[in-house]
Amino acid sequence: MDNLVLSYLTIGAIFLAGLLVDILGQYLRLPRVTLLLVVGFVAGPSILDLLPNLGDIWFEAVTEIALMMIGFLLGGHLTLSTLRRHGRRVLMTSVAVVLATATMVGLGTWLAGASLTLALILGAVATATAPAATEDVIREARAKGPFSETLLGIVAIDDAWGLILFSLVLAFVSTLSGGDPGHFLAHGLWEVGGALLLGIVLGIPMAYLTGRIHGGEPTLVEALGFVLLCGGIALYLEVSFILAAMTMGAVVVNLARHHGRPFHAIEGIEWPFKLLFFLLAGASLELNALMAVGVIGLAYIIARIAGRVLGAALGTYGVDRDTISGRWMGLALLPQAGIAIGMALTASKSLPDIAEFLMPIVIGTTVLFELTGPILTQLALKRAGEIRH
Repeated sequence: MDNLVLSYLTIGAIFLAGLLVDILGQYLRLPRVTLLLVVGFVAGPSILDLLPNLGDIWFEAVTEIALMMIGFLLGGHLTLSTLRRHGRRVLMTSVAVVLATATMVGLGTWLAGASLTLALILGAVATATAPAATEDVIREARAKGPFSETLLGIVAIDDAWGLILFSLVLAFVSTLSGGDPGHFLAHGLWEVGGALLLGIVLGIPMAYLTGRIHGGEPTLVEALGFVLLCGGIALYLEVSFILAAMTMGAVVVNLARHHGRPFHAIEGIEWPFKLLFFLLAGASLELNALMAVGVIGLAYIIARIAGRVLGAALGTYGVDRDTISGRWMGLALLPQAGIAIGMALTASKSLPDIAEFLMPIVIGTTVLFELTGPILTQLALKRAGEIRH
């Protein structure tokens, strides 16, 4: 059978499987993200191998489109009113979480036997999160309140802090190994700064058009066109397309006359892309990666959990003594996905001596956090009292 025909049949089956997973999740009280990842893992090459070549054909494009939409929607939560209410808490908590996570993981893996170079890189990689999983858990649970708003704000910006920290660490480590620190530092600053600039440049004309064209299909075409244009330019310029889309969304929600229209339009079409993304992400998980996690990997897991929990507690308590957010925010920030693997790949190319240790640890622990993180996010939302059912 032709590969393209087989892909169409498989995608149709995936959509129907996603519908069943949605229904099953309501009975099991588990996040549909985790269930989709598990279904994908079982259907993938590690176990049943029911998705021949599909990941190679579709995964990269589906992943990028889904994350572009998610970044745009996350930016839509960064209204001036929300920032006035929670901006200081978001800023303080996100910085505290990133610094505490990097410190705890770096120190923990070094004490577990990792070299100084490997430990520093692992500490920086550990700061990456999974905004797609976190945002979907909040939406599926219909969670509302200050905890959810703060959580969305944190996942919207903490990867930017993580990318900056990763660039600084990679520049420092390259100095130790005789490399060019300026190259890595400049690349990291461009990845973040260029994304912010691109989001602003595209967000202003998008905000002007929003509300000046008819609602319905024209709005959908406008919103999807800008989101894909932003993502495509970001990929071409090699800046963070998630951060660029998020910045564009933040500009639109604060400047547009009818700011809700483009976000509702994207919300109406994003789920099929997210469904494919999560299921294909599950299919890409490797059982061998989990088996390869040794003592250093175990130290990474324990230290990352401790760093997230401690950082969130310190950041939140330092702002307004909110004990509920301080107690549960760290658990809600445990999901980790592709950004961490991207960081690890970048470090492996620059530091080939640690690649054979770095990649199995990062891939294996990412599998674990990708599967269990959404469940813990859901638990944190319940404990914070923002899930009504």
